[in-house]
Amino acid sequence: MLDKTPLDHILFLDIETVPEKSSFDELDTTTQQLWEHKSQYQRKEEFSAEEFYERAGIWAEFGKIICISVGYFTLQGSTRSFRLTTFHGEEEKILLDFKTLLNEHFNHSKNVLCAHNGKEFDFPYIARRMTIHGISLPHKLDLFGKKPWEIPHIDTMELWKFGDYKHFTSLKLMAHVLGIPSPKEDIDGSMVRVVYYEEKNLPRIVTYCELDVLTTAQVFLRLRNQPLLIDDEVKNVMNSSIQFKNTLVNHISTFKK
Repeated sequence: MLDKTPLDHILFLDIETVPEKSSFDELDTTTQQLWEHKSQYQRKEEFSAEEFYERAGIWAEFGKIICISVGYFTLQGSTRSFRLTTFHGEEEKILLDFKTLLNEHFNHSKNVLCAHNGKEFDFPYIARRMTIHGISLPHKLDLFGKKPWEIPHIDTMELWKFGDYKHFTSLKLMAHVLGIPSPKEDIDGSMVRVVYYEEKNLPRIVTYCELDVLTTAQVFLRLRNQPLLIDDEVKNVMNSSIQFKNTLVNHISTFKK
């Protein structure tokens, strides 16, 4: 039934996160104590709470989103293209711009969100950070009262589980076994904090995030036994919410019909 969802109804996405502060010392005393308690099981006696803080970005309570990359298909007859863009800057603005995108262009009942490990990480992380900032949740992230089959989320890692609840497969491994050419990435997820806080090189992280969105879309195509995207089909939209919104109006106005 995977092929029942038209490609141009799906918004593919990925987020990059870092610890909310650049170092453990910048946290107030209460937050330090809460972090020490929260991380105790994962770090055991191998690391102190301060040493382990470099991994705090994976928890929405102690991290923050530094970019959200999104991609969507446009279909015109037999011609398809895949457009990529990224929201970045201050976290609150990232979240507000992303919410506007969902509400104005991906709010129809037929629209769905897709991410790798999205149900365990990206979707709840975005929802939690919105709540922390006092931003009301867009319909596509507000799951309260929804039945499982009403949740508009696709998770490529979940699709690969085939019912195995204990199975975890990274996007990189999944792409490899499915024969998807790996993009040339010069960083991985473990390096994002250093690149952001120490190198202060957000564009490098944005490129990495967009490549993950593209790879997620390629994995989804392979799971549907459809041809992979070629270079000429991939378009990068300037990292501007205004230009991206104008592009969406031109290409997916049918979503509102």
